Amino acid sequence: MFFREVMMEGGFPKCLKCEKGVLLPLSDYGRDGAPIRYKAWVCSNPDCGFSIRIDNGEVSFGKVLPYSSKH
Repeated sequence: MFFREVMMEGGFPKCLKCEKGVLLPLSDYGRDGAPIRYKAWVCSNPDCGFSIRIDNGEVSFGKVLPYSSKH
């Protein structure tokens, strides 16, 4: 079962690039303030840097996601 192989403790999928971290979901807000759940997924391993992101319907891989000072 592929799905079981990629899942790790806590229910997050493991990163298939580095196989050390897990993919953590990130959410954001749209232009009108509506929440966008799971807009991006990033690897928890800081040495890996893998990410997958959706912007305006386009999926991108591996781009460095900027840090925000917003809380």
